[in-house]
Amino acid sequence: MPIPAAGYPRAAAHSPRVQVVETTDSTNADVIAAVTADPAGWPHLSLLVTDDQRAGRGRLDRTWTAPAGTALAVSVVVDATMIPAEQRGWIPLAAGAAMTRAVGAQLTGHGGTAELKWPNDVLVDGGKICGILAEVVPGAPDTVVVGAGVNTRMSRADLPVTTATSFAAIGADCDDDRLLADYLDDFGKTLARLVHDDVERVHHEIEKLCATVGKEVTVAMPDGSALHGTAARLDRDGRLVVESGTIETVVSAGDVVHVR
Repeated sequence: MPIPAAGYPRAAAHSPRVQVVETTDSTNADVIAAVTADPAGWPHLSLLVTDDQRAGRGRLDRTWTAPAGTALAVSVVVDATMIPAEQRGWIPLAAGAAMTRAVGAQLTGHGGTAELKWPNDVLVDGGKICGILAEVVPGAPDTVVVGAGVNTRMSRADLPVTTATSFAAIGADCDDDRLLADYLDDFGKTLARLVHDDVERVHHEIEKLCATVGKEVTVAMPDGSALHGTAARLDRDGRLVVESGTIETVVSAGDVVHVR
């Protein structure tokens, strides 16, 4: 389905700026460049969206592509000046939780289950339906751009890996405007709660939503080593705490595989 001629009116109700482009290499790269050139023109929760991203970027400098019209790519500006420094590690997790709930709302009546995989992938019945990448704008440490790629109408044959999924692959419809609106609404409210006195409850809610916690995992660490153990909890900075026997290791970055 092409970008609707009417745009995204529901999403626009939760954002000061919704910019739609027919195609682009990377929504994150575009927004970072735009914010750098015109900070005032891209206030908090402004977004850029397309259904044809040609060179999407993920964590660990990975790139990915999808056939035009089969995935939704959206990048949102976060004004982090309002968020205490000790809470900023939760921004990507807040985005992941918001998208998990937005995806879950699309599955009402379908039977699929949406879950958050640490640090910020969204799974449906164990398959990855969305990945999220948060980047600080160079030279503007108080501005964060959060990009998300959601597999909407991608056929099972077009899925990049066997561990991926899409709404189409599980036989579910996706209302793109409603998905974006629910995501923005939840994300904005969760960020606001990190500013005030609801921090511990936000942490608890995200940890409860995170399917990784409680599972046996293998973590591919940035240095090439592998960590095996039980994902016990998230620490106060949003990092994953993995227990291996009597040893606890705090993981701030790494690829996690759910063993069981």
